Amino acid sequence: MLPALLAIQRIGSQSTFTRFFQGFTSAGKNPGHLRSPLALVPGAAAQSPRRLQPGPDSTRLLHEDGHQEGVATGYTRLGTKPCLHPLVAVLEEVKLVVGFWLRPATPAAPTTWSPSPWNCWRGCPSGLRSARCAPIRVSACLNGSICSRPGGSHIVVARLLKPVQRLLKKDLIWQASSVPGTEVAEVWHQEANWPKPRRLILLRHRVAEKRAARQRTGGKLLIDCPGYLYQALVTNLSQSVSPVEVWRRYNGRAGCEEVIKQLDADFALPKLCLKRFWSTEAALSLAIVSYNLTQLFQRHLGWLDRVTAATLRFRLFTTGGIISETGGMTTIRLAVRDPQERAWWRRLLEKMISLVPNCNAVAQSPG
Repeated sequence: MLPALLAIQRIGSQSTFTRFFQGFTSAGKNPGHLRSPLALVPGAAAQSPRRLQPGPDSTRLLHEDGHQEGVATGYTRLGTKPCLHPLVAVLEEVKLVVGFWLRPATPAAPTTWSPSPWNCWRGCPSGLRSARCAPIRVSACLNGSICSRPGGSHIVVARLLKPVQRLLKKDLIWQASSVPGTEVAEVWHQEANWPKPRRLILLRHRVAEKRAARQRTGGKLLIDCPGYLYQALVTNLSQSVSPVEVWRRYNGRAGCEEVIKQLDADFALPKLCLKRFWSTEAALSLAIVSYNLTQLFQRHLGWLDRVTAATLRFRLFTTGGIISETGGMTTIRLAVRDPQERAWWRRLLEKMISLVPNCNAVAQSPG
């Protein structure tokens, strides 16, 4: 059905796609074609009335065979496994991915495979690059490159390694916050590879109060400091921004994890692994493009509550039908008998083919 729906002669064979992906042999070939998925719709995110806040986040793609280029043994939640270590930059306001970079799991990887999160702006449309950007949320370990971007604000989560744990064990002045069970402290801290001290926000959440209130919060439980969950954030925001406000701004970017879950479950990110490293990045970037298209499709229909690709497949893409030639015109006949569902499909198709944008939203389901 796809050739008739897409007005093409035929679908390429497996060997055709193999030759296509073999053409991606370096980092220079990927950015112009696939690394900026949002370039397909340059005005989509720029139309958002809110301040744009890109949130880079990392994940692990497990590949147990480990024979593909770039797959290396690295740390995962399941222990040390052969994996890839991609970085995804998400615009939380519009749930779109603005950047994707694939990296090996080992820290000794070539620098060309480990770009900085700030490179997301290089691949974004000009409308995004010129837009006013709010403090960025980065989920990564601390290092000098992440924290030293000039002209921008950042909030970076710190891994609770030994230097930070030693700070937490000291006699800090913990202050109660407006959030019950949460206390904050603030220090200036400098790691060995940092050119200067940086503002470090420390938080501790009393486990007993959070459980009693049935609140879910982040943080890590330290053996030496029982009864509390701890977090640490590094930021270059001025001290006029309170520590609790810094924490709230960071939590506001938590939608990155949800987007990564959708990419893994609906677009098979953990299963796309080709023989060559740059071919794998190209295939994964195409999956990112597919995710963005599903989000833009829902936005075009006026859906306020986003649904997953599996829900779209159930409601729309698996509807039975036939394609026929009637009077020299290609016709699609859908197998929809219920009058209420037929009316819903009419409104859906009218919205999709309308050349004039309108605000007439279509219901998310026939009901």
